[in-house]
Amino acid sequence: MVGETNFFSQPIINSPYEYPDRHWELDPTGQPTNRCVNGRRRAEFITPVPKPQNSPSNQTGLELGDPTGVSTETQKYDPIPIINDLRAQVDRWRALKNPRDWNVTPETARLVQHWRHHRYSGVRPFFCQVEAIETLIWLTEVAPKFGRTGRSFLDHLEAANGDTGLSRLALKLATGAGKTTVMAMIIAWQTINSIRHPRSQKYTRGFLVVAPGLPIRDRLRVLHPNDPDSYYRSRELVPADLLADIGQARIVVTNYHALRRRDTLELSKGGRALLQGRGENQIRSLETDGQMLRRVMPELMGMKNIFVLNDEAHHCYREKPQVEESPLAADEKKEVQRNREAARVWMSGLETVAAMLGVQRVIDLSATPFFLRGSGYSEGTLFPWTMSDFSLMDAIECGIVKLPRVPVADNVAGGETPMFRYLWDRIGKKLPKRGRANAGPLDPLSIPTELQTALDALYGHYERTFALWSEAGVEVPPCFTVVCNNTSTSKLVFDYISGWKDTDGIVKHGRLALFRNFDETGDPLPRPNTLLIDSEQLESGEALDPKFRKIAGDEIERFRRAVIMRTGDPRMVEKITDEDLLREVMNTVGKAGQLGSSIRCVVSVSMLTEGWDANTVTHVLGVRAFGTQLLCEQVVGRALRRQSYALNANGRFNAEYADVFGIPFDFTAKPVVAPPHKPLQTVHVRAVTPNRDACEIRFPRVEGYRVELPDDRLSAEFDDDSTLVLTPELTGPAKTKNQGIVGEGSELTLTHTENVRHQQVIYALTKRLLETKWRDHGGEPKLHLFGQLKRITGEWVESHLVCKGGTHPAQLMYQEIKDIACERITRGIVKKFRGDGQIKALPDPFNPVGSTIDVSFRTSKEVIWKTDPALSHINFAICDSSWEKEFCRVVEANPLVCAYVKNQNLGFEVPYQLGSEARRYIPDFIVLVDDGRGKDDLLHLVVEIKGYRGEDAKEKKATMDACWVPGVNHLETYGRWAFAEFRDVHTMELEFGATVDEAFRKLIESTVNRIDGTSTN
Repeated sequence: MVGETNFFSQPIINSPYEYPDRHWELDPTGQPTNRCVNGRRRAEFITPVPKPQNSPSNQTGLELGDPTGVSTETQKYDPIPIINDLRAQVDRWRALKNPRDWNVTPETARLVQHWRHHRYSGVRPFFCQVEAIETLIWLTEVAPKFGRTGRSFLDHLEAANGDTGLSRLALKLATGAGKTTVMAMIIAWQTINSIRHPRSQKYTRGFLVVAPGLPIRDRLRVLHPNDPDSYYRSRELVPADLLADIGQARIVVTNYHALRRRDTLELSKGGRALLQGRGENQIRSLETDGQMLRRVMPELMGMKNIFVLNDEAHHCYREKPQVEESPLAADEKKEVQRNREAARVWMSGLETVAAMLGVQRVIDLSATPFFLRGSGYSEGTLFPWTMSDFSLMDAIECGIVKLPRVPVADNVAGGETPMFRYLWDRIGKKLPKRGRANAGPLDPLSIPTELQTALDALYGHYERTFALWSEAGVEVPPCFTVVCNNTSTSKLVFDYISGWKDTDGIVKHGRLALFRNFDETGDPLPRPNTLLIDSEQLESGEALDPKFRKIAGDEIERFRRAVIMRTGDPRMVEKITDEDLLREVMNTVGKAGQLGSSIRCVVSVSMLTEGWDANTVTHVLGVRAFGTQLLCEQVVGRALRRQSYALNANGRFNAEYADVFGIPFDFTAKPVVAPPHKPLQTVHVRAVTPNRDACEIRFPRVEGYRVELPDDRLSAEFDDDSTLVLTPELTGPAKTKNQGIVGEGSELTLTHTENVRHQQVIYALTKRLLETKWRDHGGEPKLHLFGQLKRITGEWVESHLVCKGGTHPAQLMYQEIKDIACERITRGIVKKFRGDGQIKALPDPFNPVGSTIDVSFRTSKEVIWKTDPALSHINFAICDSSWEKEFCRVVEANPLVCAYVKNQNLGFEVPYQLGSEARRYIPDFIVLVDDGRGKDDLLHLVVEIKGYRGEDAKEKKATMDACWVPGVNHLETYGRWAFAEFRDVHTMELEFGATVDEAFRKLIESTVNRIDGTSTN
């Protein structure tokens, strides 16, 4: 043990260029102990993400199935000891001083010495890059000469590949650790040896490099010896006198989509049917295997034993058939289908190359060489042919990558995990489920409050980062990235952030100032600050979807003008497609002087999983479901590439950080064997006719309300339920602590919103009140009421707005919160005039009356009360809790009750508004009470059993008190109605029978007194 040290301020403890001889100790649950240990960390599958501070700490190890097949029983996952065994052998080989003892060719020895000891003028290869190529060299040149020990590793590889027909070997390197450099080193080693030893079957000069998308393919052009930025020359990966040999390599770089056989006849469905005729002979227009190979890799035709390099190789596997999987959500099913299709195309393409040209070896490079969900293997199972591992935790300790910081705590009471760590669980149902074309008109200000708070909190931290970069003279800005689920969500977030034009063509400024795409006068900026990208389309190389081209049209046109300004040649832009243009912008984010250099924020449709190597990303927000932990790691990986590779005085890198919200990055997935379940018993719940018809209860079906208030004089009557309490539970956390497993933490707050003036909030609130509440249908707002409404709004803000837990009045500017406030203010005004007959309920014109006689359904719920035949038309009351069951007992024992019904599948709903969202409230019970007016004039008492009262419960009660009850009573055709909340039930102990009886009696009395005007209690 080295002993105690400042764990959080010194995350980097190793040089990126030397053997990592120290590591941070982690406890059995993967959390730090604050001790630095001598020696290298063993290969273990640890994700460097701290646990939420208030979550259980008894996390067990990752459990996975058999790597070569899914076991029926789960087992503790052993991280394949062969990786550690092989690492030990390579360490011993590396320690040999005399190259003559290495058992490699003179050319290989020369290259290894060059990589280890050459005095590079720029960035030299990291230790992990050299170790990866050394592992491959040892297995290729040394192991066959190393007797039984060497043979054991080769036998393992052969067994791991099974009958795939391909000899695969995976090198696991953390995101940002430089896999492209390793590819160049592999090509150099193979090519030089192939030229100097032409008869050897171990070497080749023909290479097929396969990438998962066009951005990676474009980036990998540096592998071509003649490229202006070729790594062999620019990074000095080959001694100068051997550069000429590299020029003889034949290298094809492609994306796996190109391996799909294409249709040679571009025909419409109708045209194909016309040519087909009525005969049985099918038109054969699909490429043959040979045609596909000649199209994709003409340079390699005629060569044998091609060497394949798979970048991001976790997409390439042979699917294990006929495996039963657990049920998946719709988004997860789509993800699984995409994974399967990619794997089939990629794998079948390589098998075609092997069958027709021959493949010497396939080298898989990936930070996550694991089987994906839908592969037939347990998600997260390591490719069994993985032979080298330099993990993300190792990369952090060497300073090669940024340290991801995720929420570990916030000030939301009662949550087991921070809200912004699992943001999608909170907001997913509030966002559009379909793409832009099918979603209808969308309002950017209507995005969920929690999402607005997350954007504000992360943006506040970005502002400080932006200022620090500017002060330091960094030429490009830091980049803020948002990853969305579909084009509707991405456009909403994009508009909210950068600004948009409303239906009248008026520019609405984006809510995050540094990301706005319009200037103060409403004119588009010549170089946008925020970019909207459909990364899945750009990765595939397919034509841009017309719908996406339309919504990104303004940005595309501005980039075209930028190209003309930069080149001075209008003809240049004519050769560039929209897809090429957006891909170029995305690929040059963070690169000074290039098309994407000004981009501060990227809003992505799909995921930006691979291929995007911007090194300026400092903040990531996930606004989508993350069905797999691999997806989490891939998306977070987009933010991990370092911005600076300058060494400090200690010969190490300074720590850099990336702050992450909305990505549940935990890596605790495990396969679960589903136990058998006993069948559920059901009961038939129905109206018992004609025996119980005397207990029938009829009720109005209300669609809305008409409120007629005076225009000349407005005032309001506010009560306790008018108060809006802003809390982190309502708005999202006001304080979120982000922490990496090592390194300094950060606190993301909303303190920057304190600069919003009080009068600005009141003005915005009054404006919204006019726009949404005081305008005739289809007409203009009643502007003459602005002064009165502003006065009432000011009264409400002063006396009925409460900010707790670090929230601020400025959060009233969020549209959802603003609409809740407007609803409270309107309720206060309506309440002032409710006795004047100004409120009327609007019954459903087609079905105005509902009845208990229509109830008939089956249920498997277990909390059931068998009702008294003399008091209920329905045979059972289906209860949501034991409290409701006890309430049924109390109701049946009360002599004032004539009939009652539990509102389950009854159709009794109350329309109300929560913020800008129209909702339907389903009260718990309707109870007919004899309040002294006789059996022919019973009181219809709507009862809600409520414990905790959130803001939603207040809106329900306010609607019942101010609109539904007076509105229905004013119609005078549905009897007398009242509403009461029964709150005491959740504060009592289990032995509370007599207390509940008394509480219910008092509730009835107070309701009757209130109706008669004899009491205000």
